[in-house]
Amino acid sequence: MITVTKTFFPPFEDYQAKLRQIWESGWLTNDGQLGNELAIKLGQYLGVSHIELVANGMLALQLAINALDLKGEIITTPFSYVATANVIAWEGCTPVFVDIDEKTFCIGPDLIESVITEKTSAIMATHVYGYPCDVEKIAEIAGKHNLKVIYDGAHCFGVKLNGQSLLVQGDISTLSFHATKLFHTAEGGAVICRDENVSKRIGVMKRFGHFGEDDYQEIGINAKMSELHAAMGLCILPVIDQIIERRRQIATLYDELIKNSQLYHSNVPHGVEYNYNYYPVLFPTHEDMMRARKALMDKDIYPRRYFYPSLNTLPYLQQAGYKTCPVSESAAMRVLCLPLYSELQTEEINQIAQIILGTIK
Repeated sequence: MITVTKTFFPPFEDYQAKLRQIWESGWLTNDGQLGNELAIKLGQYLGVSHIELVANGMLALQLAINALDLKGEIITTPFSYVATANVIAWEGCTPVFVDIDEKTFCIGPDLIESVITEKTSAIMATHVYGYPCDVEKIAEIAGKHNLKVIYDGAHCFGVKLNGQSLLVQGDISTLSFHATKLFHTAEGGAVICRDENVSKRIGVMKRFGHFGEDDYQEIGINAKMSELHAAMGLCILPVIDQIIERRRQIATLYDELIKNSQLYHSNVPHGVEYNYNYYPVLFPTHEDMMRARKALMDKDIYPRRYFYPSLNTLPYLQQAGYKTCPVSESAAMRVLCLPLYSELQTEEINQIAQIILGTIK
């Protein structure tokens, strides 16, 4: 069976050595040695100054909203994993959807100002598939209207824009370290802040809002990363560049195999150092996509409709009323993410491409 992704496991002996450190220290959570070590090394690798590790990517977004004291309406994208919009509603805010750019799949910057109201407090945009949003335009709009900017960076671990980490953009960027991600800790995530004071506040909020027995500062939750999860991250980080390079090779082969077909695949934008986290393709029609999907599944090959459905169509996310997003809705009906992981073999990639190309009429 070939799945859309496959969790990378480091050598068992490497993880076992980290576990031995945990057993010897007797420390499983609450600012353990491995968690602190991982935070430092991730900050160095990613080129960011203020990073807080958390238990998962959804909690990272929750903390971001609370740390910035956001209320009212938050402008966001309909083309993302459902967590991006769910977290806005979960925190008592209203998601306001803006359609996407048809080339990058990211939020359409020229449409943002048309939905800004007196209730708007922020823009939450996703760097979809690791392709950067138009960060300059979004920063200009946010500055003009005094809005905060949160970037859901779940897909952009290691991505650089003009030589600088994409994660330094906005007021806050968040990461997911879920097992399906390029870099993972089995479950986990991180919050990267521009402002050191905001980062310190998140550090308090993720520890129930207090330090020790006496220093109670505010309402908080339990969002700490455990030592067991940090251990996994410390085993994977040393080989992340090799993982990215192998994925680049796979993506390059896909590019060559489908280059003369009717499939659309975004090129890596100029100035971007990409991580090859996903390989999405758009089919000419919904019927073409479904036919290819079935043909692949009949051979035990499982791509993913990532992202489907367009989030603006979900009834429980329509507090502000339904807003049509035709580009996102069309893409959601035609997209497939093809299998992409380090262990995928050349013959398997060729097989996937041949099956797909044989179904397009």
